[in-house]
Amino acid sequence: MQQPEIIFSAFLTHKGLKFTPARQLILQTVFKLHEHFDREQLYEQIHKVNGDVSRATVYRTIPLLVEAGLVQKSLRSETRDEFEHIYGHPKHAHLICRNCGAIVETGLQQLEKQIINIAKAQNFQLETIKLEITGLCWKCQSDENASH
Repeated sequence: MQQPEIIFSAFLTHKGLKFTPARQLILQTVFKLHEHFDREQLYEQIHKVNGDVSRATVYRTIPLLVEAGLVQKSLRSETRDEFEHIYGHPKHAHLICRNCGAIVETGLQQLEKQIINIAKAQNFQLETIKLEITGLCWKCQSDENASH
């Protein structure tokens, strides 16, 4: 069993829930995805493999994965929440183009140390760092400059 499966199985057991084949498939599918996903995209991926896994099971499992610390809500668009698996990945920020919606991830190593120091100085118990930066990607900047 892989580490995320061990973690999720232990988490579910602690909550008095079962690590069902459907939950295992959902977890495996999440960790095969290497991009942000919403609940519906995840359901569609799983449905291709196993049509017996219900949409409701997928939707109910996502909060469990978040609570277990394996997945985080990464972005909120106008109509949906997007998620990403975070186990084994360094913390990062999202640079989001306000024009085309492109998302670029960038590391937080240098900034994370500063944030931790600021939290300590304020006697603040830090739990999660999420950083979302909005602006214009290079393509949209070129398009705006070309139209002027």
